[in-house]
Amino acid sequence: MAEDKALICYTCRETLVPAKTFFNYLGHSFYADIPRCPKCGEVYIPEALVKGRLAETERLLEDK
Repeated sequence: MAEDKALICYTCRETLVPAKTFFNYLGHSFYADIPRCPKCGEVYIPEALVKGRLAETERLLEDK
């Protein structure tokens, strides 16, 4: 995500703001600060989170 460009909610046309968001992924739970629409609550999951923390959780579960 580029630091100089604001993300806009497609539905509400509101600027997304960082918010502590709860994730429950494959039975494991964690929080992450990610951009969320203040109006409808829609979230944007950055590629870094998908390829980082979520991928690591998936690898750990596959190893079990």
